[in-house]
Parts: sequence; C-alpha cells; structure tokens
Amino acid sequence: MATMNFGGVDENVVTRAEFPLEKAREVLKNDVIAVIGYGVQGPGQSLNLRDNGFNVIVGQRKDSKSWDKAVEDGWVPGETLFDIEEACSKATIIEYLLSDAGQIAVWPTIKKHLTPGKALYFSHGFGITYNDRTGIVPPADVDVILVAPKGSGTSLRRLFVEGRGLNSSYAIHQDATGKAYDRVIALGIGVGSGYLFETTFKKEVYSDLTGERGTLMGAIQGIFAAQYQVLRENGHTPSEAFNETVEELSQSLMPLISENGMDWMYANCSTTAQRGALDWWKKFRDATLPVFNELYESVKTGNEAQISIDSNSQPDYRAKLNAELKEMRESELWQTGETVRKLRPERN
Repeated sequence: MATMNFGGVDENVVTRAEFPLEKAREVLKNDVIAVIGYGVQGPGQSLNLRDNGFNVIVGQRKDSKSWDKAVEDGWVPGETLFDIEEACSKATIIEYLLSDAGQIAVWPTIKKHLTPGKALYFSHGFGITYNDRTGIVPPADVDVILVAPKGSGTSLRRLFVEGRGLNSSYAIHQDATGKAYDRVIALGIGVGSGYLFETTFKKEVYSDLTGERGTLMGAIQGIFAAQYQVLRENGHTPSEAFNETVEELSQSLMPLISENGMDWMYANCSTTAQRGALDWWKKFRDATLPVFNELYESVKTGNEAQISIDSNSQPDYRAKLNAELKEMRESELWQTGETVRKLRPERN
C-alpha cells in the first residue's frame, strides 16, 4: 500500500506495480472463487478473473437468460457453471454480485455456505450498510470484503480486453482470517482494476448512490433534457439541439477532460467558450448544491435504500421499469441521438 496525494489530501492506494498479478495469483492459488450472479458485474469480473488465471466458477439460476449468456461466454455446465447453491458449496471465496434486491432474496442460501475461513465479497456496500433493512449479516468467522469497480461490468471487461484497467475502491468490513487485506487486493487486481483506493462499505454506498442519482446518471439526464428543451423551444432543430447538448460533450469535450482535466479542456476551447464557461459554472454549482445536499441526506438516512428495496420487490417492477425506460428512449431527445449515432463516420 502506498500513500498518494490527491488535491492536497493523502490517501491509501494500491497499484499493479506494488501488487502485481503474479502476487495476486500466489495469494489465491488455493482458492475457488464463485461469482454469484451473471448480470451487471458478474460477466466482466468472472471473465477477467478467468483470463488472468484464477480458479473461478459461476453460480447462476438455471433456465434463465443469464445462464444462457454464461454458456455463450464459455462457462461449462457441471464444470465451471453451476446453480447458485452448488457453486457456493464449492467456493472458498463467494463473490456476491446479484442485484441488491437479488441479494436480499438469496441471502438464506448464501449464508448457510459461509463456513469458517471463507470470504464473502461484494462490489457494493448496500447489503451490509443497510443490513437492518436487508437482513444481510454474515457470520463472524468469515472475511467480508469489497472491491467496487468505478464503472459498469461492460466497461470493466472492455478496458481489460484493451489492456487497460478501471479504477476500483476496496474495503474490509470483517477480517476473520487475518488474510482479508491480501485477499481483497488480490481480487481487485484479478478483476482488472487500474488502481485500488481505500474506503469503507458505508462510504462506498453513500458515494455510489449519490453519484448514480447525481452527475453519473440522474443529474446529467436532467441537464441534457433541460438544455435540449430550451433550444428546441427557441427554434433550433433536433439535430442542432442534440449536437450542442450531448454529442459535443460526449465525443469531443469529455475525452479532453479525461486526458488532462477540466482546466486543460477550457484552455483548448475558444476564448468565447472559456469566458462563458468561467462566468456560468458557479451559477450552476450554486443552483444544484441544494439538490445534492438533499440527495446525500436521503442516501444517508436510508431513504434511497428503502425506496429501492420497496420498488424492486413489487411484482410489476420490471414492467414499470421498462415503461419508464421506453418513455426516455422514445423521447425526441434520444430518438434524435439514435439518428446522430448512425451518422457518425465509421472508424477505419
């Protein structure tokens, strides 16, 4: 572990240089890693572990689309692909990667296979942090650890295939064996992390829920929708409104920010754009700060968790979700986006 300075604040991080893949393999050479769930994070993490040379199996409900996808990805029924209970019985490390609602439902099955010395691994702090609502309370004689890639499982896999990595946080909730640190870092390296930074289960879920509802998904969609509406109401065409709202940001400016930061992106735009951005960014900060404070408080009190648990447990949840997504997909904004994406030049 190294201490690095981030904006004047020291943090504990682990890089591949100090904890190489060979060391990770040595730490876990006698372990069987069962990845439970093959939805959002399961495919990326399990495939990366497999390609990195770890002993990994997948546990998934039979006769499901996810089971079929696992077979398509090369997992072999009866050899590396099992139903959830059998996979748990074979594992020394259980990666619990079902959805939050799925984790609540399957917990009784998982818990009975948590024999002394095993490790229970999460990629989200939800189940443990809100255990008064989820009922997920592991026995005291197992390690409870977390590696949370900062992106989707699809991105984790894509960057791995490209020879890169997706940064991840790590946390230790319970160290029953004295090996929890080596286990969690080895798993973090194994799933393809760029570097790992230290957190807690509570901080992970607080930041994650805030980010998803905020700048990563909720806020960005809201800002897109508002600017697009203003441009359209003032006579701009759908193509012009979309390009000025979404396309230029995602295709041109975000890569510049990723490369060298916001100030560098500003410095590489026109002086007119610079002046306007510098004049207006604090107004947007001040306008949205109360909303973010409200959001964080809702996360902190457990209100957001309860909303998620209640809605996901409804029998018609999937139908309602699909209806909401359909409404977004069929909006003029994202119908225009579909057309714009088709018009992008193909890469040579």
